[in-house]
Amino acid sequence: MGEAGAPPEAQRGRVLVVAGSDSGASAGIQADLKTVMALGGYAMTAITAVTVQNTQGVSATHEIPPPLVASQIEAVLDDIGADVIKTGMLGSAATVHAVVGAISGRPIPLVVDPVMTAKGGASLIDAPAVKVLKDELCLRATILTPNIPEAEHLAGFAIRDLNDMKRAAELLMTLGPEAVLIKGGHLPGDTIEDVLLTGDGFDVMMGRRINSPHTHGTGCTLASAIAVSLAQGMSIEASVKRARAYVREAIRSAPGLGHGHGPLNHAHTVKPFAFD
Repeated sequence: MGEAGAPPEAQRGRVLVVAGSDSGASAGIQADLKTVMALGGYAMTAITAVTVQNTQGVSATHEIPPPLVASQIEAVLDDIGADVIKTGMLGSAATVHAVVGAISGRPIPLVVDPVMTAKGGASLIDAPAVKVLKDELCLRATILTPNIPEAEHLAGFAIRDLNDMKRAAELLMTLGPEAVLIKGGHLPGDTIEDVLLTGDGFDVMMGRRINSPHTHGTGCTLASAIAVSLAQGMSIEASVKRARAYVREAIRSAPGLGHGHGPLNHAHTVKPFAFD
C-alpha cells in the first residue's frame, strides 16, 4: 500500500485531511491532527479555509483559493502518499470540484464528513457546494458521516427518531458511499443512538449521553478517528466502534477550557514524555 523506502509505521496509518483550520484548535484541521496522532497514525493536511473562531463561535472565514487546495493534495499524495483521505469543511463548490479533481484516479479510501455548520451555528458551506458534494464526492466515499442536521439537509426531510435515521441512511446510500454513519447526538434523550448502514445492513450503536458543554469538534474528531483506523487496516464497523470509544473518553476527560463549547481531550491516549 505504501511507497518504496517509507518506514513500515508510515505506510500503515497515513491520513490526508482536507479541511478548514480552527484558530481555537477544538475542531477542524487541528482536531484532525491531534486525533490521528493520538491513535498512532501520521496526519497530513490540505487546508481549505482559515477560520477565526474560539469556543464561543466563528467570527470570520477566509477561503483558500481552490487551485491551491488541489496543489496541497497533489503535493502530499505524489510524495508521501496516503492510506485514507478524510474531508471536512469544504466551503464552496469550486473547492469541492478542486478536491474531486485532485483525488480522481487515485484509489484511496475516502471518509467524507459533510461539515455544514460550526458548533455555534455559523454556516461553513454554501448551497452550490452541497450539491457538488452530493453529486461528485459522496459517490467516492468509503463512509459518509453526517450528524442529524447534516443528514436532514442531505436527505431532504426531518429526522425525529431512530426510524427516520434509518430511512435517511438508506437514502444517503443511494448517493454512492459504501457506508453511512448518522450520528444521533442532536436528538433528545439520555441515550445516544448512532446508525451505521453498510452492505451487511444496519448496526445501531448506543451509549449513555455525557452531559457536557465541552463537545466542540466531536464530528471532526470522530471522522478522523474512523479514517486513521481504516488506514491501519480495520474494517468499517471496527473503525466506527473504536472512534466512538475514543470520542467518548475525549468528552469525559475534556480539559474544561474556554467560555463556550470547549475542546475535547484528544490526548487521553498519550503518555506524557518523562525527561530525567
